[in-house]
Amino acid sequence: MKKRIIILGSLVLFVVLAWIGAWLFIAGQLRQQIELQALADGETAPQLVCGSLDIGGFPFRLDVECASASLVSGDLLVEIPYMRASAMVYRPNHLLGAATGPVAISDAFTGTRQEVNWTGSEASLRLENWRIARLSIVADGVTWTDQLFGDTLIAEANHVEAHLLDMPEMHDAEAGRAALAGYLRAEAVSAPGIDMDNLDAEIELEVTALPDDIRNWGAVPFLPDWQQAGGRLRIVGIRASDGSADLNASGELTLDAQGYPTGSISIDSAGVAERIAPYLEEPWRTLVLGVPGQDGRHSNQLNFAAGGMSSGLVPIAALAPLF
Repeated sequence: MKKRIIILGSLVLFVVLAWIGAWLFIAGQLRQQIELQALADGETAPQLVCGSLDIGGFPFRLDVECASASLVSGDLLVEIPYMRASAMVYRPNHLLGAATGPVAISDAFTGTRQEVNWTGSEASLRLENWRIARLSIVADGVTWTDQLFGDTLIAEANHVEAHLLDMPEMHDAEAGRAALAGYLRAEAVSAPGIDMDNLDAEIELEVTALPDDIRNWGAVPFLPDWQQAGGRLRIVGIRASDGSADLNASGELTLDAQGYPTGSISIDSAGVAERIAPYLEEPWRTLVLGVPGQDGRHSNQLNFAAGGMSSGLVPIAALAPLF
């Protein structure tokens, strides 16, 4: 009996030590990968530096806490006071996250300095076979301010949420391509600079021919690869209304071999032309929104082809290639 107890105790001790060793190994590998991001050049790959990095949650979770973080990509610098990501060890494909504001955003090329803050936020990412199954970000009490000269409010919203959902029926396992549906909603948006108040808006999108394994994202230039795979951006709907004006838009865009947008977007609106009159002069306002019909609503179609944008058949702008 005593021998059995010793054997059982030894097995339990072995399992505990193995679990501790496995957790420490995974935590060490995770720390190493995050610290490697600080060695990126910030040009070909974003550079992420944590002022302090802590990995905890033992024994059943992995909690990554990054304080005083800075993200550099080209001329853009994003400074984040605190970020946290957590996952259960037995379910590493489901991550929960949060961040603390304000986030400072500066552009060395343009000299702009802005700040984004919120009263509460949460994020969730679930992967299936390294394919995005669902990504959700929710924030309340969002404010966006300009910091270049004083503290000027650009826009604020009571609630903002964004979601990316896998479209399994459009997954091409043989080609390694996936499709995602996107949804963005903002409630009670105000923007004093353009006389916008209490606007509700939502955007629905579908993107096809994305690399299905997120570990391959960035392995090759993203947009040329997406174009060559026949990727499409379908604008299912853009809807916005503040009670006195509303706008609806839909369409589909692709990229041609030179990186120019190709496709069309249909726009239907009421009250928007009058609202933006102080900021967009004629004939540009009519070229974008179209002429009003008998019911007073404006309708138009913007076409994109060969490096240009046209209103119907009337060219109105030249566009730069996206790659």
